Amino acid sequence: MTNPMPPDGMTKPRFAGPVTFMRLPQRESAEGLDIAIIGIPFDGGTTNRPGTRHGPRELRASSTLMRRVNPVTGVAPYELCAVADLGDVTTNPVDVLETLELITAQVAEIRAGGAWTLVAGGDHLISLPILRGIVRASPALAPLGMVHFDAHSDTNDSYFGGNRFTHGTPFRRAIEEGLLDPKRIVQIGIRGSLYAMDDMDWARAQGVRIITIEECERLGPDAVVAEARRVVGMGPTYLSFDIDSLDPAFAPGTGTPEVGGLTPREAIRMLRGLAGLRILGADVVEVSPPFDVGNATALAGATMMFEILCLMAQARAEAAAGG
Repeated sequence: MTNPMPPDGMTKPRFAGPVTFMRLPQRESAEGLDIAIIGIPFDGGTTNRPGTRHGPRELRASSTLMRRVNPVTGVAPYELCAVADLGDVTTNPVDVLETLELITAQVAEIRAGGAWTLVAGGDHLISLPILRGIVRASPALAPLGMVHFDAHSDTNDSYFGGNRFTHGTPFRRAIEEGLLDPKRIVQIGIRGSLYAMDDMDWARAQGVRIITIEECERLGPDAVVAEARRVVGMGPTYLSFDIDSLDPAFAPGTGTPEVGGLTPREAIRMLRGLAGLRILGADVVEVSPPFDVGNATALAGATMMFEILCLMAQARAEAAAGG
């Protein structure tokens, strides 16, 4: 069976045809797929600027600019794996808890069918039900490691009178629920002002390795990658990329921008350095099109999705080969 392929951009222009992730065919079922790309249009966990519910649509549009082969690593993901766009999961925009369960169930169904998931968000709360879904379908994987690019640690306990499910709390909940191993979590690019000096004490006390933007600058991309690889090791790993890890000069369309962030070039270099890790699920979140300028943020997000897809395709192919 031939893997699904994006149309050749030299014979069918990339601005023509259906708008799907990477110009791949859209499928109703994950049957026969190695990797399913899905959208989660939800921003009910947002505590600042909204709009990330529109992220998957704009990420799809910008992803049509991606071609078939990674120019540096040489990875051709569609030759390695069967990949398709599975559309958007069902959400309830006025009920956070119901949406968390809807996402969990749908991700678990995809995973149980044999496909890994690459997700376009959506605010960062969606990472929690994605992790729940992966573990529900494959309990032996828990707890997962995680490589996390972000301006914020997202390990707060609650917001606004005890609300425990926001885009600032997903990884605290995931650690508490045993979905993530805190000693195999590395967070890259953390920066910005704090509510209090102890904001990240809980995460550090659990063993989370937090690499601030200042340490990123001091170490350089290659040393940051080496540290990330040391922390997560070769166990099953999730990758979460918050677009606000990038400096808002490059990615203005996001809910909680923080100046002084990574450049897209630095982020791409670090993502490519993760090749060979067991990355079996991932998301790109917090793209908010209403605040974007010239689609710069959506294009950056789609580019990160392609880089992550290459990592996942390589990991999936190695798993299939018994590597």
